[in-house]
Amino acid sequence: MADDPFALFDTWYAEAREHEINDSNAMALATADAQGRPSVRMVLLKGHGPDGFVFYTNRGSRKADDLAANAQAALLFHWKSLRRQVRIEGAVTPATDAQSDAYFATRGRDSQLGAWASDQSRPLDERATFEKRFEAAKARFEGGDVPRPPFWGGYVVAPERIEFWQDRAHRLHERRLFTRTAAGEWNEGLLYP
Repeated sequence: MADDPFALFDTWYAEAREHEINDSNAMALATADAQGRPSVRMVLLKGHGPDGFVFYTNRGSRKADDLAANAQAALLFHWKSLRRQVRIEGAVTPATDAQSDAYFATRGRDSQLGAWASDQSRPLDERATFEKRFEAAKARFEGGDVPRPPFWGGYVVAPERIEFWQDRAHRLHERRLFTRTAAGEWNEGLLYP
């Protein structure tokens, strides 16, 4: 049994990238607003390591509003083909501008333009409005690089708990829980299924 949850995650994630048909990096992100009302949506993992798990979004989105009010989140990876899931809970901090710039530069041009055109999570009167904004962004940056919008960036979920769930016959599943101590070490234990 691994005693490092990041090493175990790396192993499981590598297997998921080989076997999961679509979006092995898809994860459910759960947040709660200042009143404690929860919200969950799918986002894509764009980096991970001992510092945490990274995703990117519009910082005016509902998820960003929730994180500004309550900087805690939960993540869930569900790899159905492998009959596994990983649950992560922890504090969330914004990624640095340098990290956000570096990732934004790797995105496809239309995705970059879409970031400029979208007021993510805000009401939209009709699809044509968004399409016009996309075309305006396309014209604005024609012939040049598309810079990262100042309202777009990454977040890092620093795990305090990581649970690895493996399906077993007759619902006798295996659940391994890693909990970070105040000293930054990891304690490992099992949970009843």
